[in-house]
Amino acid sequence: MLDLREHQVTARDKLRNGSILYGLVGTGKSRTAVAYYEKYESPKDVYVITTAKKRDSWDWEREFAAIACGTEHTAHGKLVVDSWNNIDKYIDVQGAFFIFDEQRLVGNGAWVKAFYKIAKKNAHINTESDPWESKNNWILLSGTPGDTWMDYAPVFIANGFFKNITEFRAKHVVMEPFSKFPKIKGYLNETKLELMRNHVLVEMPYEKHTKRMVNEWPVQHDKEAFKQVTVNRWNIYEDRPIRDVAEMFRLMRRVVNEDPSRLDEVLKIQKMHKKIIVFYTFDYELDALRQGIGCKVPQAEWNGHKKEAIPDTDKWIYLVQYVAGAEGWNCTETDAMVFYSQTYSWKNFEQAQGRIDRLDTPFTNLYYYVLMSDSLIDRAIKGSLSEKKLFNERKAARELFGTGNVVELFPSVELPAAA
Repeated sequence: MLDLREHQVTARDKLRNGSILYGLVGTGKSRTAVAYYEKYESPKDVYVITTAKKRDSWDWEREFAAIACGTEHTAHGKLVVDSWNNIDKYIDVQGAFFIFDEQRLVGNGAWVKAFYKIAKKNAHINTESDPWESKNNWILLSGTPGDTWMDYAPVFIANGFFKNITEFRAKHVVMEPFSKFPKIKGYLNETKLELMRNHVLVEMPYEKHTKRMVNEWPVQHDKEAFKQVTVNRWNIYEDRPIRDVAEMFRLMRRVVNEDPSRLDEVLKIQKMHKKIIVFYTFDYELDALRQGIGCKVPQAEWNGHKKEAIPDTDKWIYLVQYVAGAEGWNCTETDAMVFYSQTYSWKNFEQAQGRIDRLDTPFTNLYYYVLMSDSLIDRAIKGSLSEKKLFNERKAARELFGTGNVVELFPSVELPAAA
């Protein structure tokens, strides 16, 4: 049997087929999932659907090696690890156990449809003993809870609570009337939805030995350039009027994030900690970081362009793009992280912090530096993240400028004629 910590044993024994194992990054969800398989699902074949990064890093093979389970049949079943991009390859598998790692079930796209075929109760099953038997048993691992009830809909459907997404919407979703695009106004009978969530969600609370020290680190921004964008609605990079709300927010972020004071503060923080991870959003930030750091400090990158190892030196700066590197890897060599710019997603922000907040880190105090100007955009994003919400540009436009209406915000822009 695997050697587990107390919180992992508790979670393992609460799990059942169709559960979501929820725990902050670093709590040992993978190990708990392996222990659950060992105790309750072996000797079935086990399939792990995870991120391409974790598939290629062999993380799951190492976890299962602890119970002598691998790609060949032993006392346990055979292990198969693959990415979400290849989930369609396994829709005909039956009688196995699936671990869906890193929640990717959003909306009603191809991944969700494949998930239903693999996991849904009463799917392609003819049995007299249990008409609601699952085609395959499964659990789902998540480092962040759902933001909305729609995030839980695929799991509720796969558990047999609803026949399909149409029934879920009919019973619980209220749509915004007269909206140009489908927009959810609210939810009905949330007490019932909470009961369903409590049934499927297994949390892994534990006493952490680490303490997160989140510091709001002041930086400057070009107020005149910011005024040109927000007041004059002018694209200062292309010398023309701004076309829409999305462009205005993109430009606000660029004016703020490109300020050279941010690079100065990164170098100051690196002198305090020697080894730091820097999260950024856009390529222009990466260009500024590359040029500004130069040969001063050894550096490496994890993004859509490069996937480099952390430098094997006594000091370094590791540049990580939010989308590419907010999950699926970890580092216990440093106690410090810098957020060069803010992400719109609280999930990404939380997952990024967890890269150094691990059970096996030798550090107790972990230091996070959020570079923050006094601009409207930085304050607005901060407010959204503090409420654990996804930042919404149109909502922010109404709050900051009194309207999210394109015509009111950009009266000089000619809109296409109505069809």
